[in-house]
Amino acid sequence: MRPMTKRFAALRARARATGAACAVLATVVPAFTLGLSAAPAAAAPLPGGLGPCVPGDCPDPFPPINNGDFAGRDDAINIYVGNDFLVRGRAAEAEGRVVVLDDFDQDKDPEAGGSYNLGIVGVGSRVPPPVDSDFLTTGGDVTIAAGETLDTTGGIVDEVGTVRYAGTQTGTVTGALVQDDDAAAPYVDLRDQLTDASQCYARPGGELRTPTGTAVNQGTQTLFTGDGTSALQVFNVDFDMTADGGGQQGVVFAPDSIPDDATILVNVIGADRAINTYSGGIADTDPLNAYRERLLWNFPDATTVDLAGTGQFQGSFLMGEQTSMTTVSLPGVNGRFFTTGSVTHTSSATGGGGQEFHAYPFDGDLPDCDGPQPVTGEVRVLKTDAETGDPLAGADFELWRETNGVDGLQTTGTDPDTLVDSCTTPANGVCAETTTPGTYYWRETAAPDGYELPDPAVFGPLVLTEDNADAGVQVEAANTQEPMPPVTGEVRVLKTDTESGAALAGADFQLWRETNGDDGLQTTGADPDTLVTTCTTPANGVCAETTTPGTYYWRETAAPDGYELPDPAVFGPLVLTEDNAGAGVQVEAANTKEPVPTVTGSLTLEKTDAKNGQPLAGAVFELWRETNDVPGLQTAGTNPDTLADAGCSTDDSGECTFDGLPLGEYYLRETAVPEGYVLPANPVSGPFEVTEANSSQGVTVELANERGEPCKGKDCKKRVHQGPRA
Repeated sequence: MRPMTKRFAALRARARATGAACAVLATVVPAFTLGLSAAPAAAAPLPGGLGPCVPGDCPDPFPPINNGDFAGRDDAINIYVGNDFLVRGRAAEAEGRVVVLDDFDQDKDPEAGGSYNLGIVGVGSRVPPPVDSDFLTTGGDVTIAAGETLDTTGGIVDEVGTVRYAGTQTGTVTGALVQDDDAAAPYVDLRDQLTDASQCYARPGGELRTPTGTAVNQGTQTLFTGDGTSALQVFNVDFDMTADGGGQQGVVFAPDSIPDDATILVNVIGADRAINTYSGGIADTDPLNAYRERLLWNFPDATTVDLAGTGQFQGSFLMGEQTSMTTVSLPGVNGRFFTTGSVTHTSSATGGGGQEFHAYPFDGDLPDCDGPQPVTGEVRVLKTDAETGDPLAGADFELWRETNGVDGLQTTGTDPDTLVDSCTTPANGVCAETTTPGTYYWRETAAPDGYELPDPAVFGPLVLTEDNADAGVQVEAANTQEPMPPVTGEVRVLKTDTESGAALAGADFQLWRETNGDDGLQTTGADPDTLVTTCTTPANGVCAETTTPGTYYWRETAAPDGYELPDPAVFGPLVLTEDNAGAGVQVEAANTKEPVPTVTGSLTLEKTDAKNGQPLAGAVFELWRETNDVPGLQTAGTNPDTLADAGCSTDDSGECTFDGLPLGEYYLRETAVPEGYVLPANPVSGPFEVTEANSSQGVTVELANERGEPCKGKDCKKRVHQGPRA
C-alpha cells in the first residue's frame, strides 16, 4: 500500500508512457542524471546507483566539514524526497542535488532571515553540483514565502543552479528557472525501489535480518558493538536513541569491533522513532565521523522520524515508509538523505538555527536485493455493511504482523507486535498488503461515517503461507449502522420587558417536560412532571434547550434585577413535534418593573433654652410644605402652602421629628411654647430643604426660646428671634 498523490500518479504514468522509467532512462541520458556510479562488481549499492559521488570531479577523499574553496563537483543526488520537502523554522541550507517528487515549500521563521541555500552552501563538504546543472528538481510546485529567497548560487556570480519544476513556481528564486511537466519523471521509480531496498536491508525473506553486533541504550549513550570481522556490520535497533526522558545522548561505535572499510547497516525498527544526540563534529577527529561514508541508517517502518540534538550527525539515511514524515532539526546531517516520504527541515522549538544538510557520498557495500525475492502474497480485509453485505469505503485499518510470540494482537506495552501499514478502504471496501508469509491481524481504528466501530475491532489471525500466497488470505469485517439519531428541536422562552418589549438578561428558568399525564405543570408531590434543565437568560433574553418531541413548560424562578416575578410564573404548554422541530417552539415571558421606591426624608426640630441651651419640652410646631411657588409661608388665602403635619410637641429631649417627607422645601410654624417661655415675634422658620442627598440622614433644625411673660399690647418690646441652625 504505497499512497500516491494524483500529481505523482500522473507523473508515474507519464514517465512509463514516455519510456522514462529509471531502467530505460539510463540508455538515453547520461548516467549522472540518476546519480549512477560505476561501482565495483562486488559492491551492491543503493537502487539506481545512488550513494557514491558521480564524476566529473569527485574529490578523494571528501574533505571534512569546512568553508574553504570548492573541493570538486558531484552530480549525484544528495537528497531524494518521495513526497514533500518543507523548509521551516530557522533551517539554513541543503548542499548538493535535491530531487523532490511532489512540492518544495519554503516558509521560514521571519526572524531567522529569509534565505535558504540549496546546492551550494557556506559550510559543508564544499562539493557542489556542476555549474548550470539541476540543483533542485520537483514533480510539483516550488513555493517560496513572501519576503524569502531560495538561493542556488551561493552568492557567487558565475555559479548558477537550475530549479526545474513540473508544477508552478511562486516567490523569489535566485538562479535559473525551468518549467518542465516531466521534470521528476526520471526519478519516479526510485521511490518504490528505495522502499523495497529498505525492507530488504531490514527483513530479507520477511524475517528481521540477523545482526552481527549489538546495540544497547545505556542512557547516556547508545553503544554499538560489532563482531570485529564481518565486512557488513548489521545492527537492529528497536528503541529511540535518546536519553531518559527523550534528552540527548551519545551515539558510539566500539572502535575495535568495526573492521576498517566495513559497511555499517543500522536498521531502526518501529513506527515512531527518534534520535536526539550531540555526537558528530565539524572536525574529523570526532570518532563518529570516521564511519560517515560507510554508515547507513535505515528506517523501514517508521511513519514518524525525529532527528534532533546538537551534533553534526554522520552517515546516510534511508526512510522506506512512503507515508512517513521525517523532521530534521539537527545542526547538520552529513551524508546522503533518501526518504520515500516527506521531510521537514527546521530548527528546535527551543531556539537555535542554521540547520544544514551536507553532501557526502555513501560508498558502502549493501546486501544484494536483486537476487531471488521471498515468496509474498496479499493479506486483505473486506469491509461490509452487516445488514446488506455491501462493501464500505472509509474504514481506517492497521495491519499488524505477529512477532512477539504471544497469542492475539498486542499493540502496546514493552513488546508489541509489529505494525506493518495502515489503510483506508476505497469504494470496493478492500484493504490489501502484499507481504511475506506470517501471521497477521487487521485492526479497525475508525469506522465509516454512519457506522459503529466493532467491538472487538481486531480481525484475524490470518496465516499467510507459501502454499496460499498466490490466492492470499482475507477476512471480512462487517459494520453495523449507527442508530438513527432521534428528531430534536429547540424549546425556547424569550424574556422581555412588559412596557418596551426589550429582551431581558438575568431571569432564572426551569424547563419541565409533561410526563405525569395531568394537565398543567406539577413540580412537587408524589408524581411531578420531569425537570429537564435550568437556565439564566443571556443578553438576548432567550433560554433554549434542544430536546425530543413532547409537551414542555418554562417556569420562571427568579426575575431579573428590578423586575417583579410574574404570577403565575409558568409559561406553556409548548408542544414540540416532528413537524415543527426544525423551527422549534417558543413562548414569550414578559416581566414588569418593580415600583420605584419613593425617596423621602425627615426633619428633626431641637428646641432649647436660648440662654443655657437646655432642651425644652412642650413646644408645639406645625410643618408646612412649600407648594404655591410664592416665597415665604402662606397659611391662608386662596392659594396657601400645604400643611404637612398639624402639630408635633417636643419631648423631654427637646426633639420633635417629622418622618416620611417627600422631597421639597418646608417651614416650621411654632404655635405654642413651653411654660415660662415666650413665642418668638416671628414663629415661622424656614424654608428647610429636604433633598435626595440628605434624605438618608435627615435635616436637623435647632430653635431656641427665651424665658418671660408673654408681652401684651402693641408696645411690647420685640423679642430677638433665634434663627434655625441646620
